[in-house]
Amino acid sequence: MSVTYELLEEFTGTRINTMPDPENEGETISEEVECRDVKVLFTCSDTDLSHERTVNVCLDSEGSYDSDATLSRIDEVALGVANKIACGTIS
Repeated sequence: MSVTYELLEEFTGTRINTMPDPENEGETISEEVECRDVKVLFTCSDTDLSHERTVNVCLDSEGSYDSDATLSRIDEVALGVANKIACGTIS
């Protein structure tokens, strides 16, 4: 079973969260929040099942974002997603 992934955002250290505005029905409000993860969409080639989740980013010894290490981490998470799809935990 092969699981591929697509990064749904570029890591910047912040993310815009949108939520319903409690004071104005039908309207939304947005706020910028700090984050240490990226949104990733995993897709199983055998079942066409898609699973979206966040994956923690990797930092180097100086505390800066390490994109290569993060992509390796996402590869590792993809293996776990494949296993969970195979055993039916993700369906």
